[in-house]
Amino acid sequence: MFLLIESVRSALNSIRAHRMRSFLTSLGIIIGVASVITVISLIQGLSKSVTKQFEGLGGNSLTITAHNSFKDAMRGKMNELRFEDIDFLRSHVDEISDISPLLFINAPTVRFGSTETSGRVIATTPTYQDAQQRFATMGRFLSDSDEVSARRVAVIGPKLIETLHLPDNPIGQYISFSNEWFKIIGVMEKRGELFGMSQDDYVIIPFRTGRSIIGNNQRLRNMQLTVSLHDISKLEEVKPRIRSVMRASHRLDPDVPDDFDMESSDQLSKSLDNITATVTLVMGGIVSIALLVGGIGIMNIMLVSVTERTREIGICKAIGARSRDIMMQFLIEAVTLSVLGGLIGLILGYGLGFGISKMIPDFPDAVVPWWAVVLSFVFSAGVGIVFGVMPASKAAKLDPIDALRYE
Repeated sequence: MFLLIESVRSALNSIRAHRMRSFLTSLGIIIGVASVITVISLIQGLSKSVTKQFEGLGGNSLTITAHNSFKDAMRGKMNELRFEDIDFLRSHVDEISDISPLLFINAPTVRFGSTETSGRVIATTPTYQDAQQRFATMGRFLSDSDEVSARRVAVIGPKLIETLHLPDNPIGQYISFSNEWFKIIGVMEKRGELFGMSQDDYVIIPFRTGRSIIGNNQRLRNMQLTVSLHDISKLEEVKPRIRSVMRASHRLDPDVPDDFDMESSDQLSKSLDNITATVTLVMGGIVSIALLVGGIGIMNIMLVSVTERTREIGICKAIGARSRDIMMQFLIEAVTLSVLGGLIGLILGYGLGFGISKMIPDFPDAVVPWWAVVLSFVFSAGVGIVFGVMPASKAAKLDPIDALRYE
């Protein structure tokens, strides 16, 4: 332990005596670690933001959409969900607590006075709030009475207040689209932007009202179903039954694959985690090449240091220092240089990540996970060990007589 402490003290003294050279030697490690931490902090910040958005989909729901592969789309074959699927599921699967259909009306122009915009119009039922975990913050959401009577009422996203120049409190105002007038009864909570796209520029109307707008079309490509269960723990048990009922509703033969997809909210979250982990791994691997360059720089300077201190090594061996002591001294010096560079890179990387996230409008805050801190420290130390072995070994193998004669 004493030898270790003395070796660290000697390494710090050597670094202090050659500050500029030590800084330049560690520059590769500083840049490498700072790059890795910057990339990871930005990706993790974005991942946490997107995960939070997915959490809003609700934890007890299952989303059913029509399955359309690229190959089928090129052939002109498109699958659709049907209105009758809703009644079929409700009557055949007891575990379902509710079904919230989402019918996307094709991009109508929404108008208020002389101002117009191309907002998204979604027709759904009053259960949308619970299924999607999105709630009205002003006025009210759709009621059962609105749905039964197919009223011309609308709940809008907060972005439309700004886009259509509506009053700050737009409740009671009328907007129009698809040649119909709709009374605003509520404003939904703000969600902000995701990947640069606003999530608040939509209009929600009763499902029956949406059906009346599109006519008697029973096969819809723009509809999805959000199925809520009484007991989420029975999700895996209920999914086969839901699949079976959907296949029966679509009259699919046993050898025909599903023409629909089912995905639970936790599957979306897991898929996102997998994508984030892969992107982090790939980006971290690419940027880590800078660490390799930094390690080569440390090895180069340490070889120069061994040459410069040859007489010092000879004196140490002459007064009793063993080869392993000399090796440890130079190895610890290389590791200390590398770890100090890693710590500076860690602080610099966090600062860069934080600064970049603030410079990009609506970009989530950078997040540096604990494992990235540990990984950068371990990787820095590893680089110091790997690239410090050769100079340390060269110093340890010096013959004391030859070292003392060295000029």
